[in-house]
Amino acid sequence: MSQVTEVFRPLQADDPAEVAGYRIAARLGAGGMGVVYLSHTQGGRPVALKVVRRELADDPDFRRRFGREIKAARRVRGAYTAELIDADADGVPPWLATLYVPGPSLTEAVARRGPLPVPAVLWLMAGVAEALQAVHGAGIVHRDLKPSNVLLAADGPRVIDFGIALAADGTAYTATGGAIGTPSFMAPEQAVGDEVTAATDVFALGQTAAFAALGRPLYGEGSAINVLYRIVHSEPDLSLLPEPLRPLLARCLAADPAERPTPAEVVEWCQQRLGADADGGGAPAVWRDITGPEVAVPAPVPAPTVVAPRPSADHWQPPAGWRQPTPEERKARRRRTALITAVGVAGGALLVTALAWKIGDVQGGLGRLGAADSTKSAAGPTGRSSASSSGSEAGSSSGASDSSAREAAGDGTSEGSRPSSPATPEEPVATPYPSVWVDAKNSVNLKDPHEQLKNGKGEIRFGCEEVGCELKSDTAVFIQVAGGPGDGTFDTCRFLLAHTKAHTLPLAGSANGSEICVKDSDGNIGLLVIQTKSTAMPEVAFLRGEMTVWRNAA
Repeated sequence: MSQVTEVFRPLQADDPAEVAGYRIAARLGAGGMGVVYLSHTQGGRPVALKVVRRELADDPDFRRRFGREIKAARRVRGAYTAELIDADADGVPPWLATLYVPGPSLTEAVARRGPLPVPAVLWLMAGVAEALQAVHGAGIVHRDLKPSNVLLAADGPRVIDFGIALAADGTAYTATGGAIGTPSFMAPEQAVGDEVTAATDVFALGQTAAFAALGRPLYGEGSAINVLYRIVHSEPDLSLLPEPLRPLLARCLAADPAERPTPAEVVEWCQQRLGADADGGGAPAVWRDITGPEVAVPAPVPAPTVVAPRPSADHWQPPAGWRQPTPEERKARRRRTALITAVGVAGGALLVTALAWKIGDVQGGLGRLGAADSTKSAAGPTGRSSASSSGSEAGSSSGASDSSAREAAGDGTSEGSRPSSPATPEEPVATPYPSVWVDAKNSVNLKDPHEQLKNGKGEIRFGCEEVGCELKSDTAVFIQVAGGPGDGTFDTCRFLLAHTKAHTLPLAGSANGSEICVKDSDGNIGLLVIQTKSTAMPEVAFLRGEMTVWRNAA
């Protein structure tokens, strides 16, 4: 497998084509926070777009913390950090974009070539420590520094995801076994839930450097509980580390946070050992060997456009004997074209005038014909005026017989036979239900949404058996109303439901205030407005909202 294939993976079936205007070019990876994609700014600069997973996005506390950390992360500016350029904590789903760093992660580099030599580890530690200076200077503690969050660019390491792990801590997702932090790289105070400070990141820096030098975690592998126990209760075994690295790593891995060096002290210590390489203004040759050849980044995904096909000049072949016309011939052709156009316009005007006269004559004839017919009707069938007694009797007899004929034919001209106007159908009556609850055990019907039906007997059910939670039914159909609050109306639901056959509705894109239209098999239409959506813990997930039902409305 080529390095390009390893870095840029094709999109999967459930991956979005676009997020908040960023068109997705490739998949970069996935982790505890979400999925990372390659995209580009409008100017074409590549970015790493991280889309938060739905379990976290469903937690209001996570969104608040995520928003705070995004604001703080915008202040971070450092040579060895991946700059945050855009984000939206209130998006559905939440997301953030950082400048893309062309280079493997430390995890990938070690897996590909094995442990790093001492000069490369020193360069790594100096760069990461400098990045921590910038992060801590913005008032942020990284909390999840580890090899996969260190990217190896050609000119030095880059630290990513700074400050984001704090947003995930304490959410329902982390409490149910999906911890965001990585146990092998946690500090003792972090493992036992004590205060997390900048010194916590220095401990993780020591573990990350030890991983680079050993090719494996310093505290071993195994279950998270066993690893965390060793971190909290045992001294690290530094005997297998290269001797030049042991003094600094011993200080970084001190159990007492107060005994650990500051990031500035780490930078100074490494620079002294690197000597001339540290002052050369660029990465040492040993570092360039580790990062490997530069990988070509895929081009931006073009915006979809519809272009009308047009003939290609490349496929036109001149007929036999054709020659390029002279300038005099082209002038003569233009004069002839102008003359023909003028004649055509004049002829068209004459034709229009003639048609107008002709139409006037026809209309005049029709008018005269109508007047004559009116006179004939008034005079009776003999043509005499109805003022004479004989004409009046004839006209009366004729009128009676014509009226009877028209009534028998049913032409509606008689007053008694005139059909009545169709009655306007009554608008279905809206019945409100202020509190409707569905969960894995309770379902409802539109006939009476307040009636709780056990064991999934209702027509509208809720479940989280698949990936994410959803509304589902065997016969009812669902569709979510696009737009803002209040856009869901009876007319809107009736129109949308007439064009959908979806018996399931994933709730990942739904939030409090979202409006969902539903129609059951009896033609009842309902509008569900979500008041509370709790799907972070699938085993106790539920949906609560208010429902309006229009019966026999479809």
